[in-house]
Amino acid sequence: MAQQTEFSPALLDYVRTVSLRDDEILSDLRKETVELPMGRAMQVMAEEAQFLALLVALIGARTVVEVGTFTGYSTLCMARALPTGGRLITVDISEKWPMIAKPYWQRAGVADRIDVRIGAATDVLTTLATELAPAGADLIFVDADKAGYPAYYEKALQLARPGGLIAIDNTVFFGRVVDEHASDADTVAVRELNAALLEDDRVDLAMLSMADGLTLARKR
Repeated sequence: MAQQTEFSPALLDYVRTVSLRDDEILSDLRKETVELPMGRAMQVMAEEAQFLALLVALIGARTVVEVGTFTGYSTLCMARALPTGGRLITVDISEKWPMIAKPYWQRAGVADRIDVRIGAATDVLTTLATELAPAGADLIFVDADKAGYPAYYEKALQLARPGGLIAIDNTVFFGRVVDEHASDADTVAVRELNAALLEDDRVDLAMLSMADGLTLARKR
């Protein structure tokens, strides 16, 4: 049985060369982000953001919720994939990060599709479950503090429409999930969520070994 190919820097560069549809706006945002403290580690990989945009288009999403805005790279990619009248609600604990993102959203002509909500994610998701009822959200992307992942997943499952998709980033968490010495709250929470998802018959499940691990859960 074929196994996962190890992607060397040269092979990853090749994949990006033949598949990544980049432009000046996206490139400029990535460059600004990597200059920030922890920017390189926290930024969604370009090919992952492009994949998220493809998912938005594939499922015909009109309402997308993002938990964790940071500098708005994935926000921008997903917003571009929305149809006319589509809406992306992005949630962050601080106004600092969306302020960096907004000029890029404006340059791309998608700022009018993006609704920024500032506050604790569990509280905002609870509000949105009522606000978006009964239709719910088509796609929810979770990429925030890892200790909160189990709670965010449960809130996302309540918010998603039947057949809706939940995408969860960093589900191998820099490889820490298999490090027996890693017992910090973030790593433990990701491990617990991964184990719970395997047994959760409310969803169809796939964990993709791309980027830092991307798990897809489709609400049944």
